[in-house]
Amino acid sequence: MRCEVVTAARTAKDSDDADGADRTKGEYGSDGEHGEHGAGGEHGAGGEHGAGGERGAGGERGAGGDGRAGAGGEGVAGAPGAPEVAGGDAVAGAPLPRPLLRAALALYLDLHAHPELSGHEHRTADLLAAWLTEHGCTVTRAVGGGHGLVGVLRNGPGPTVLLRTELDALPVTEATGLPYASTTPGVMHACGHDLHIAAAAGAVALLAADRDSWRGTVLVVGQPAEETLSGARSMLEDGRLYERFGTPDAALAQHAAPLPAGTVAHAPGGAPLMAGSIAADVTLYGRGGHAATPHLTVDPVLMAAATVLGLQSVVARETAPAEQAVLTVGSVRAGERGNITPDTAELSLTARAFTDSALDRLLAAATRVVRAQAAASGAPREPELTVTARSPALLPGPALTAAVRRAHEASLGAGRVLDAAPATATEDFPHFGAGGVATAYWLLGTTGVRQWRAARAGGGPVPPNHAPGFAPDVRTALPAGVTAMAAAARQVLDPGPGGGASVRRDTGPGGGEAGS
Repeated sequence: MRCEVVTAARTAKDSDDADGADRTKGEYGSDGEHGEHGAGGEHGAGGEHGAGGERGAGGERGAGGDGRAGAGGEGVAGAPGAPEVAGGDAVAGAPLPRPLLRAALALYLDLHAHPELSGHEHRTADLLAAWLTEHGCTVTRAVGGGHGLVGVLRNGPGPTVLLRTELDALPVTEATGLPYASTTPGVMHACGHDLHIAAAAGAVALLAADRDSWRGTVLVVGQPAEETLSGARSMLEDGRLYERFGTPDAALAQHAAPLPAGTVAHAPGGAPLMAGSIAADVTLYGRGGHAATPHLTVDPVLMAAATVLGLQSVVARETAPAEQAVLTVGSVRAGERGNITPDTAELSLTARAFTDSALDRLLAAATRVVRAQAAASGAPREPELTVTARSPALLPGPALTAAVRRAHEASLGAGRVLDAAPATATEDFPHFGAGGVATAYWLLGTTGVRQWRAARAGGGPVPPNHAPGFAPDVRTALPAGVTAMAAAARQVLDPGPGGGASVRRDTGPGGGEAGS
């Protein structure tokens, strides 16, 4: 996920009152004002768990000496000082089984310590596949040509619900100081995908253990390469996901966000939750030479600098003030030595907006600026601009979102279900809405109480997603994530002999591919 700030429209008082009551009962939860915080305009989540100061988590499904989650056996859930989930009594519904939570925590700690970049998620896929198999799913690997996987849990006739989670991490060097920090140099789960996997895995385990309460089929999709916005389309098109496994009645997903841990947030009915985006790579061509003879060269570094500045005018002067749009150059690469003028310079950029027409205009304007700067610099050849990924705006289906929201209010408590304002973060999840599949997508709060209060009091901002200090309060966020995903799935599935609720396919506005 390419992340930016996410705000909650509900006031601070709602959460403070609800959570204050919860804590007097010994429950753990969230508190604080719901608003923007985070570095550089990006949205993030921070946790209060650092090295030491937290209880070690003993458990049935523990980690070995290297922090890996074992398939069984006894031991601690992670390295010394790792957090322990407090149990399921933090939710308004039935408690979550402590062994399930310990096992999901062990999975999370293992994933966090061993992140893998987009396209290289082999070990991550292995861990998720093993979990799904253990809990009764039939697992198919390499769906879409990469490390994508699909687990199928059948439980009689009924609707099919798709639960999607991402597998990939980011090229970020972790600086959290956590005892279970990344052991892979330069790679980190800095966007919460490890939390998403553990929550989806826990939800599947919960459903598998309570088959009397529902009927239907659960499809668990482990999607690679979300951060490059290519994995969903690859699974759907190259992997023929719906042709092979059936078109689901609904697709569900959640994402870590800078809200109090223990809360979730939904977009109001019919409103977008995230922007669509276009990612592009640019190559500018110059003529290399000696730094001492600039008149004999065409400097692509200077050309790149002018291009970056020129691109800022696309939003500032070519986009209506009322229209939300962002254009960011996130990478500039050129040359090796200060005394050599290189032949080329490369840029990577993203454009974000809430309509396809706005994205098209941003791309056309960016292309025009790139070409004009190259011409003004006397470039020996035309620059190249290549679109590497495109994703539509995320517009959850209104009917399914309303039903899932009610389920979250029942299971988590109404005070912990918030409104989310549209964010210019972007996702490739909307592709799963192809063909009229209803979608629901919500934000999962991950910021611990102490860190939230410190930020409110004027302390440092919470480290955002994609930042080296990103550290979800897993002790609180994980049980909420398991509960939220399982409750949402039950809204789609038919009730079994033990009861339940069902929501059929939503083919109204927002039910299809968002933003198309």
